[in-house]
Amino acid sequence: MRKLPRVLVVEDEPGIAELIAVNLRHNGFAPTVVFDGAAAQREIDAVLPDVILLDWMLPEESGVALAKRWRAHERTKPVPIIMLTARTEESDKVQGLDAGADDYVTKPFSTHELLARIRAVLRRRAPEIVNDSVQVGELLLDAATYRVSYQGRELKVGPTEFKLLHFVMKHPERVHTRGSLLDRVWGDHVFIEERTVDVHVKRLRESLGEAGKMIETVRGAGYRLSAQAMLKAAKAA
Repeated sequence: MRKLPRVLVVEDEPGIAELIAVNLRHNGFAPTVVFDGAAAQREIDAVLPDVILLDWMLPEESGVALAKRWRAHERTKPVPIIMLTARTEESDKVQGLDAGADDYVTKPFSTHELLARIRAVLRRRAPEIVNDSVQVGELLLDAATYRVSYQGRELKVGPTEFKLLHFVMKHPERVHTRGSLLDRVWGDHVFIEERTVDVHVKRLRESLGEAGKMIETVRGAGYRLSAQAMLKAAKAA
């Protein structure tokens, strides 16, 4: 089973922090609670979280200052930040968003709303298919028209298998681990078993028919799409 999404909770009020942490644990997240910016930075330096819940009013350094700093740093720039604050004025919201926050939740807030906001910012990290076309050997995929063909014959491929095929065709001859395929095809916000990849690879091979031989299993490593695999199969026959 893949690891639960990590949520760094930066909140100086222990009661609120504990309430958030309990609800996160009960809903499939792995929270880490800190009470100031220095502790938050230490956690980030050790392990990059998947989401940061950041209180505006913190001792010593404000949440706005922290958000600006993390957005300016290449390593922390992609991490979604949700600002938590009692400030409700529109100007305050604008300031928080301009500082680099992806979302803004005002106190008091419902835990259901907060969880929904977290899921929303994680969904935005899902990979998108570029509307291009790619060809490997006689296998052709056109993302714009959502068509796959082999030797001029159109093939029926399911939506997940289509995304999987598109990725491996864009990176032929490379070995991809199950974990890397999950992150690059499903998105790094999705937390499912790596063996799920095996199921979809099997379905993809079946959908591709003869061209399914192009998808090689690299024992102990993962999968590779190779035009050379067709030549090997032909010689073996």
